[in-house]
Amino acid sequence: MKFNEILDDITVYEAGKPIELVVRDYGLEPGDVVKLASNENPNGASPKAIKAITDNASKAYLYPDDSYYELKNALCKKYGIDSRELILGAGSDQVLEFITKAVLGKGDKVLMSKVTFAMYEIYTKLCGAKIVRTEGPYHDIVQFKDLYDAHKPKIIFLCVPNNPLGECFSKAEVYELLDYFSSETTVIVDCAYMEYASYKDRAKKISPKELIAKYPNAIYLGTFSKAYGLGGMRVGYGIADENITSAMYKTRPPFNVTVLSAKAALAALEDEEFVNMSVEMNFSEMKKYENFAKNLHIETIDSYTNFITFLLPKGSSKQIFSDLMKIGVIVRDLTSYGINGIRITIGTHAQNEKFFAKFEEVYSKIA
Repeated sequence: MKFNEILDDITVYEAGKPIELVVRDYGLEPGDVVKLASNENPNGASPKAIKAITDNASKAYLYPDDSYYELKNALCKKYGIDSRELILGAGSDQVLEFITKAVLGKGDKVLMSKVTFAMYEIYTKLCGAKIVRTEGPYHDIVQFKDLYDAHKPKIIFLCVPNNPLGECFSKAEVYELLDYFSSETTVIVDCAYMEYASYKDRAKKISPKELIAKYPNAIYLGTFSKAYGLGGMRVGYGIADENITSAMYKTRPPFNVTVLSAKAALAALEDEEFVNMSVEMNFSEMKKYENFAKNLHIETIDSYTNFITFLLPKGSSKQIFSDLMKIGVIVRDLTSYGINGIRITIGTHAQNEKFFAKFEEVYSKIA
């Protein structure tokens, strides 16, 4: 059977290893495995969201209201936007699919950082477009400007903060780039971790309402998968000028967010106390990682997210990742990004203490 030749140049996205797989492969008990690989909220979901799921479970046989009036209305109130400026997705990565399909054609160019969210590349290639990357791994204003001048891309991805490394442009830096780019260029500002970044440094906070009013060519992406703890429910959203969202709706399938997902997201929005607690705990625990790494002479990247990156001065990150997994600690190896490092989701106090003990056990054996 012959498939689309575009697929020949696409690598399947590799998700973090699930606990069930590690249990099967290494003969471990589920309770002995700690997953710190996929940037999930270690506190789980808001009790209000869980109640909404159970209360509405009997409606699982029904198609959802495809207008998603309740959830969209709540998001519009939160951000002070019009419903015509909002589109929902099964995770914010589905919104990426909507916009790339709406904008890109074969041979178009897309600009992104050398190291950033892998789905940008996949959706770009599925449209037959070409990728231009910065030379350095971090978001760099000068490099973005130079490559923009040289290639005139149709889409630019800014991951703010950046996954998988954790560094973050300030709002002023994002606006400086948007002032520089043509208004005909679509700029996707991926703010999946904005709840964390804005807590740590107010200079990083980006208001979607202000963003799209000032730059009608910009799209703001948000998600319920991180601070809101609903990764398993798959709900994300895009906020943009109506001209953009109306084009994106033409690429959206019907009923793309489930009944239970929409109800859970709506309830999660009402529990800001849970989100604030999660974010505060995250950075309190992150300080322990920074001190732990410093004592082992391991460099870390200043992170504005719910994860931290260890840049390993010795050993192979691929081997360390494997050795940790065998003893029940799942992290993310960054070898595929050309980095000898691991990304660790900030867990609960108990999970983090287990990581410290197990990592030191593995790392101490490296000459």
